[in-house]
Amino acid sequence: MKAALFLAEGFEDCEAMITVDMLRRGRVEIDTVSITDDPLVKSSHGVRMYADHCWKDIDPENYDVLILPGGKLGTANLEAFEPVKEALRKHYDAGKLTCAICAAPSILGHMGILKGRKYTCFPSFNADYGGAYQMELAVTDGNVITGRGMGATIEFARQILMKLVDPDMLRHVEYGMQYEHSFREMKEAQ
Repeated sequence: MKAALFLAEGFEDCEAMITVDMLRRGRVEIDTVSITDDPLVKSSHGVRMYADHCWKDIDPENYDVLILPGGKLGTANLEAFEPVKEALRKHYDAGKLTCAICAAPSILGHMGILKGRKYTCFPSFNADYGGAYQMELAVTDGNVITGRGMGATIEFARQILMKLVDPDMLRHVEYGMQYEHSFREMKEAQ
C-alpha cells in the first residue's frame, strides 16, 4: 500500500506530521506532496517542511490512499487547486481510501463525497453535506475516513492504519507510541 499526504501553504502541522509518522511506523509507504512546484511548504504555525515530492512529479493514481490535512488556510489552498479535487474524485470513485481531517473534510463535502455517509470534521466547518455528522474523534465509513481536528490526529491515523495493516502491526504501532487504546485491549485480554 502506498499513501500520499498533500501539503498546501497553511497546513496544520500535527495533522500532517503525526499521520505521516504513524503510517511510517506501520511500515506504510507514505509520500508528502507539495501542491506547488516548491517542495518547501509553510505550515499554519510557520513551520517549514520539505515535501518528498512536488505535484508535477507524481501521478495521484499510483497511490492507494490520499490524505488531506486540515488547517484553515491549508484547506482553502487545497480546495482552490483543481488537480487535487480531480485526483480525489477519481480516487474516491475507484473505491480507494480517501481521508481528510479538521477543516479538510469540507472539501469532500463540497464535492458530494460525504453525501449519505457518517463523517466528522472541525465543528465550525460542518455544513449540510447530506451526510450524518458525528461528534467523534475520527469516523470510518466505507472508503472515507474523516477526523475532527488536531487533537484527533492519533485516532484518525489509527483508523487509516486499521484499513492498511494487520492487527499485530497495529498493536505494535500503538504500543510503540504508548497509545492508551492498546493498553485497554491488553487488559481486556488478560
